[in-house]
Amino acid sequence: MMAEVNNIPHIGNIVGSHLPADIFARFLRIMEEEVVFVGGTDEHGSPTEVAAFKEGLEPKELCDRLFKVHKKIYDWLGISYDNFSRTSTKINHELTKEIFLKLIKKKLIVKKKILLPYCENDKRFLPDRWVEGICPYCNYESARGDQCEACTKLLEPSQLIEPRCVICNRKPIFKEVEHLFLDLKKVEKKLKKWIEKNKHWKKNVRSIALSWIKEGLKERCITRDLKWGIKVPLKGFEDKVFYCWFDAPIGYISSTIEWSIKNGKGDEWIKFWKNKDSKIFHFLGKDNIPFHTILWPAILIGIGEYNLPYQVVGMEFLNYEGRKISKSKNWGIFLDVENEEVVVKIGEKNIKLNPDFLRFYLSYIMPETKDSNFSLEDFKNRVNGELVDNFGNLAYRVLTFIKTRFDSRVPISKELNKKDEKVLKEIKKVKENVKKKILNLNFKDALKNILQLSDYGNKYFQEKSPWKEFSKDLESCKATLFVSACLVKALAILLYPFIPFSSEKVLNQLNYKEIKFENVDKFDLGNHLIGEIEPIFKKLEAV
Repeated sequence: MMAEVNNIPHIGNIVGSHLPADIFARFLRIMEEEVVFVGGTDEHGSPTEVAAFKEGLEPKELCDRLFKVHKKIYDWLGISYDNFSRTSTKINHELTKEIFLKLIKKKLIVKKKILLPYCENDKRFLPDRWVEGICPYCNYESARGDQCEACTKLLEPSQLIEPRCVICNRKPIFKEVEHLFLDLKKVEKKLKKWIEKNKHWKKNVRSIALSWIKEGLKERCITRDLKWGIKVPLKGFEDKVFYCWFDAPIGYISSTIEWSIKNGKGDEWIKFWKNKDSKIFHFLGKDNIPFHTILWPAILIGIGEYNLPYQVVGMEFLNYEGRKISKSKNWGIFLDVENEEVVVKIGEKNIKLNPDFLRFYLSYIMPETKDSNFSLEDFKNRVNGELVDNFGNLAYRVLTFIKTRFDSRVPISKELNKKDEKVLKEIKKVKENVKKKILNLNFKDALKNILQLSDYGNKYFQEKSPWKEFSKDLESCKATLFVSACLVKALAILLYPFIPFSSEKVLNQLNYKEIKFENVDKFDLGNHLIGEIEPIFKKLEAV
């Protein structure tokens, strides 16, 4: 996903694209699939110019600063990008112009005169997000000139009711000006056929895409009257730049090219974007679904050289304490960098937080099929109850017992009873369930399935009571510890895509190096020497 770089990210941005994409990429890696996970900052367009204007900066200055902030935050969260790029790179500028010129050759670019808002006070045209007003479809009062974020409809500034300049708040006049358009009509039949074929898409993604087709596609303006952006390489339009939603998705390809160059892989990027056996997955919030199912695929169909997306994963919205997250109202949980350290901002408070706690809870409440809500009280209770007291407690108890009673070696068991065998069967069953759920993009259910296995393991450990068995039935005690150690290993690997830092910590204590999915149900720990042991987590206090 290309992240807008006009502000610091909030938890809705994280759960809407970066985190689910990372969970999926990490899972595919432990499945030993070949994966390239790319993203970057979407730096062009009116949102950036507006933000820079308000801060008294040049757009490039703002982008340079916020790129570093975003990158540091995603690194802190463990978002494992293979390449995190910028749409302002030379590679993306060149590729965007190349694709545009190919679209011209295919006669998919048309010139049209349109009415655009002009602010007489600021003496300038107001491209898309420089103008706001009432949405003509749902009456949302702060719809932008390119899209209503409430109903997700794509808009033109002239459609807004009671439009106003975002800088001076005055009503603009409308003037006629010539711009370039992508002729969506010419690819509508191919686009419709492609969308209808994608029956594996989630219901919300398909319905939004098909509703656009049903309404009939129109030409979409792809140029803007801005200074900051990729200049249009066409006579008569040299003073214009490309619409950010034209060049931003091209950034997925340019980021992959950049990855190839950085890693000395030559043209290896081609097999991901042109080899028909490759699958492209896009992760995004539902307000970006039309861009990834209509506009971006129309560009790809138009030039006919690159793979179309196999999957478009559109997340619903995340609210905070029952209300929409808003930076202007300081409502929500935001991530920022201060004194070179990532801080979590809640209202006026800055708190330090284990990044896996945030990853865990956001995964637990992930808005996959409907809007969800981040509650601080529920956050604390779920982390302490479902993670610390469940998985953390089990891992620490099992490993500590092995260290103190068996000299840090997992005992070899001569025979397992029915209870022991049942745990190992449950590991195999959960392994397959988790694989199926994650590949079907049901991350929340996969996580809950893993936690149920951990809960089952805690009950098993308590019922077997190895501290009693140690003196009464040593062979049974050895079986309990062997099975429990295998369970801890399985849980740590299964949880790795969700809480990578904590999973690695557990596996390091277990002295088990290979984080592979196939090792989940390899019960290979007999006589295995474990490492140094310490508590996995510290409980969350009041936040």
